[in-house]
Amino acid sequence: MDEISNDWSKTNAPLHIKKVAEYYGIFEHLYGDAYFTPYIQMDISYEYNSKKVPVYRGNIIKPIEALNSPEVNFEAPENTLWTLMLTNPDGHLHKENSEYIHWLVGNISGGDVNKGETVFNYLQPFPAKGTGYQRMIFVLYKQSTEINFSSIKSVDEKIDLDKRTFSTFDFYRSYEDIITPAGLAFYQTDWDNSLTKFYHNQLSMKEPVYEYDFPSPYIKPQKWFPLKEPFNLYMDKYRDEKQIAKEFLIRKLRKTHPFQKPEPPLKYPNAVPFKKSTPSWLKLEMKKERLRWGRVNDY
Repeated sequence: MDEISNDWSKTNAPLHIKKVAEYYGIFEHLYGDAYFTPYIQMDISYEYNSKKVPVYRGNIIKPIEALNSPEVNFEAPENTLWTLMLTNPDGHLHKENSEYIHWLVGNISGGDVNKGETVFNYLQPFPAKGTGYQRMIFVLYKQSTEINFSSIKSVDEKIDLDKRTFSTFDFYRSYEDIITPAGLAFYQTDWDNSLTKFYHNQLSMKEPVYEYDFPSPYIKPQKWFPLKEPFNLYMDKYRDEKQIAKEFLIRKLRKTHPFQKPEPPLKYPNAVPFKKSTPSWLKLEMKKERLRWGRVNDY
């Protein structure tokens, strides 16, 4: 498998990764109409519970697994310079179409990230509850010369989300004559229980929780004589759901004895005749109840 993986990395990997990135909208949301082919392969992995958690192309990694900065390896000549960034285009809490920069290391010499200049300290992912999956994107840039990052550098231990508001597009435009995107990897992450303490202790804020406000279902105006509509179901559309649930519950409790077994079901429920005067809609309801079909079993 290692031989196959190495062969893939040297042949089809750049085009495959580019297609996956296009599918996930990474180029569109980071660079607008621009794109690149990631020819440099990065080996990225987090360590959690003494096990490696690798970063591929869209796999899911929980925030608790990404508490600390990952190990990043890539092949590069010793006399080359690189910049590595980790950004989240989906998780900004206040500004639409803005990112949070989670990690930025510049002037990396020869592929050794530990020897690079930390521009932004590593910040774990913190997707808010209810926002679904968010993309955490690693981008590797090749530098043509050393860069002075003093204008954007922020390595304070205290987390300031305003300072971490970021735009990959603007960053690239500022240094486009010096840097060229060359590598790409990303994973997806969503909320877990560990983030409650992170919001309170690290960000000193109340944990945000997002919920979707579902609109009430549309019910067309009631008619005096609805044609081809089941009578009971049609009338129930305009009744209080709590009242309907109460009726079904009372009906169920009438047949329930606290100290006796429930009555055995009819052996041949469809063979039991109905009274001739029973309306068709009621026959259908009684048939469903005998066969234990439908909402009669929901209460």
